[in-house]
Amino acid sequence: MSDILQYKNYYASVQFSAEDEVFHGKILGVSDLITFEGESVKELKAAFEEAVEDYLETCAEIGKEPEKAYKGTFNVRVPSSLHKNAAIFAAAHNITLNEFVKKALAFTLDRKDQMSLVLDNN
Repeated sequence: MSDILQYKNYYASVQFSAEDEVFHGKILGVSDLITFEGESVKELKAAFEEAVEDYLETCAEIGKEPEKAYKGTFNVRVPSSLHKNAAIFAAAHNITLNEFVKKALAFTLDRKDQMSLVLDNN
């Protein structure tokens, strides 16, 4: 099951609060915190689309780029045994650990549907 909404190349994570009896979401991939909510799925989707439109309008008014800038670098914390095995695998294939991680990420993202099944079963 996917708890992600998409509208105009913007994505949002969605959760349900049983205590408040409301769906709420957060737009992903933007520098600002943009949230929305609705009491039904229909209301939630409408609120998400309205939030995206309002955000784009505000960004245009103030001359701000709406998308979050990604530098292309990030730290990943893994168990030392995984780090060691990845480094050995990369060296055995005559590539850097960085190149191995890029290829592993690309490989996984090319198989999103299969990976989603694995992640959903955990």
